[in-house]
Amino acid sequence: MEHKRKSIRTLKIENLVIRTFVSCTNRTKAANCELFVPMERCYSQDAGNNRRGESVTGKLKLGIIGLGEIAQIAHLPILSSLRDQFEITAICDVSPQLVQAIGRQYHVDKRYLTSADLVADPDIEAVFVLNSDEYHADNVIAALENGKHAFVEKPMALNMEDAERIMAAEKASGKKVMVGYMRRYAPAFRQALEEVKQMKHINYARFRDIIGYNHYFIKQTQNVFRFSDIPAELAAQKEARGKEQVYKAIGDSAELYSNTYRWMAGLCSHDFSAMREMLGMPKRVVAATKWSERNFMNVLFEYEGFHVVYEVGFDHHIRFDAAIEIFGDQKTVHVQYDSGYIRHLPTTLKIEQSEGTSYTESVIRPTYTDPYTCEILHFYEAVKEGKPLNTTAEDAIDDLRLFQMIVQAIEAAQ
Repeated sequence: MEHKRKSIRTLKIENLVIRTFVSCTNRTKAANCELFVPMERCYSQDAGNNRRGESVTGKLKLGIIGLGEIAQIAHLPILSSLRDQFEITAICDVSPQLVQAIGRQYHVDKRYLTSADLVADPDIEAVFVLNSDEYHADNVIAALENGKHAFVEKPMALNMEDAERIMAAEKASGKKVMVGYMRRYAPAFRQALEEVKQMKHINYARFRDIIGYNHYFIKQTQNVFRFSDIPAELAAQKEARGKEQVYKAIGDSAELYSNTYRWMAGLCSHDFSAMREMLGMPKRVVAATKWSERNFMNVLFEYEGFHVVYEVGFDHHIRFDAAIEIFGDQKTVHVQYDSGYIRHLPTTLKIEQSEGTSYTESVIRPTYTDPYTCEILHFYEAVKEGKPLNTTAEDAIDDLRLFQMIVQAIEAAQ
């Protein structure tokens, strides 16, 4: 295909082929950008602009609920840098000192200590819900009921009851809810989806997240504000809410597996969500086992004609090994992620393929633009330009179903 050859620089070393995709530099780039990256404007960050860079759809005025670690590392700096698309109009956190510090850093005058005050602000068009999981459902629903669109970090909710409440509120409000599964927005992953679709047969697949604890990466690269001024009664309320919500999800199993469930809702939902988009929902969980206080776990999923192994765990090794591997008869597709706590580390795609007597390896790095940026631009396009959302509230419910299936399989193995 001629258009593909023009978009690739190829270095051949005997049977090794290394391909680096040329970044798209404007929204009028031709077929290769749209073929491999449906959210092609990730590269140029010109969503909502015309060819002269002038805004045609206007800035989206945001309220941010939750100013903790990931908000400071990813969302706030990205939103600030996308100044043609977003305006951080108001911020909220239960830590008074943190609200003031972030307000000064990002020049935000409206600083709230309660989410109810923020969602009631008439100047806000959309709300980013970035606080602790226990409050996601209530904050998203409050935003919708106040006529705001909502972006919520995963997990959207911790149980089916709350997820269904969100969907009902979304329908009633006519506004949009997007769930922050940022790994699904990595351009390398979007291209991998197309590669997997072309496979005639899948023999086996593997999803993996064996990583060092996040603080090892954060301490070396970030300066995060942390204050000890959260009222004790709020901390106790948070713990009680978490227990209640997990009990609603898995009942008496929460006594033994509450931590496992919460951990799946955090880290594992990245992998399960990507697996579902790439392969669909599994027929069943064949087996699952968890061991050690560091949350190591294996899960075996059954699909039509093949199985998928999922392996996950935390340790004190300072590396981030998060990967997807899909094995076909003559092709293997491999997506390799790096830590989301360090911005602009590339996600890469490796394709191994046999044809006749030859074997080829292609390593593709579509861009240095991080998945968080691509994800946030997708939200802008959905709200301001009416484009369909990829990671919806309805989609997120399938993760809750998987969590329940896995807990049941772990119990059955005891």
